[in-house]
Amino acid sequence: MTTILLVILAMITVGAAGFALVPSALGGGRAEKRRKALQGDMRVNRLEASAARSSDERRKSVQQALKSQTDALHARKRVKLPQLLFQAGMTIKPAAFVRNSVIFGAGVLVVLILAQVPIVLAPVFAVAAGYLLPRWWVSRKRKKYQDKFLDELPNAVEAVVRGVKTGLPLNDSIRVVAKDAKEPVKSEFGRVLDQQAFGMSMTEAVTVLLDRVPLPEVNFFVVVITVQQQAGGNLSEALGNLAKVLRNRKKMKQKIKAMSSEAKASAGIIGSLPFVVGILVSVVSPTYLAPLFTTSLGHIWLGVGVIMLAMGVFIMNRMIQFDY
Repeated sequence: MTTILLVILAMITVGAAGFALVPSALGGGRAEKRRKALQGDMRVNRLEASAARSSDERRKSVQQALKSQTDALHARKRVKLPQLLFQAGMTIKPAAFVRNSVIFGAGVLVVLILAQVPIVLAPVFAVAAGYLLPRWWVSRKRKKYQDKFLDELPNAVEAVVRGVKTGLPLNDSIRVVAKDAKEPVKSEFGRVLDQQAFGMSMTEAVTVLLDRVPLPEVNFFVVVITVQQQAGGNLSEALGNLAKVLRNRKKMKQKIKAMSSEAKASAGIIGSLPFVVGILVSVVSPTYLAPLFTTSLGHIWLGVGVIMLAMGVFIMNRMIQFDY
């Protein structure tokens, strides 16, 4: 009986010891699991924090590049004569342009005097013609140059995208555009490569392109290249999206041009109507408008009419200009 009791007590002791030790062992395993899980969470948190910092740094870099390029574009809107000639693709020097403008104004003055225009108004018209008409002609030439560049720019960007996707470096892709594209994109991209050959970085070289063609579309291209050079990223995807944006802006520009054509025609008709009526009246009754040119009061009213007509033409021109 005593032996049986001792065996039972021994079994109870072993069971109690097992019951006490096994949960602690299991608990140690769970603690180890909890520790590993906590370490994993900490590692994930560190990776997420690092990714967040990288994303913040890239976003700040993009914002800084956008701000600097936008400020530069606004500054380029105030164009002086040398920049105007440069952006129009003309090789004439500013001094030669001013000399030719003075000669043109003197020629207009001689023609007005021979046409017996009042001596008070002839110098005013001559100065206005010598100063405004040459600059208007250069501005018109600059506008045509920029329009031709914008027409070809989407094709050039897509060519760069194809080159980058096939594994070509950005420089080689731009070199392909400079070789195969149409003018003036061909010469402008060639100028970018020339600037790089002189030791400039890609960011500085494309900034020269923006100096030459200061347009929002070119600013987009410069920002994409600048951000990619500074922060990295998928250049082909960014340029592909830019090409789509450029084509959409081109379509919008054509729609606006078609919608505003009627207003432009009306402005042209209204602006030319006083001259047409004056010529017809002079043909029908040559003496009817003579007091405007032969009397002092007529000279005053003629000057007032010219000023008011110029103001009306200017206002109508501003009304049909769209910024997009």
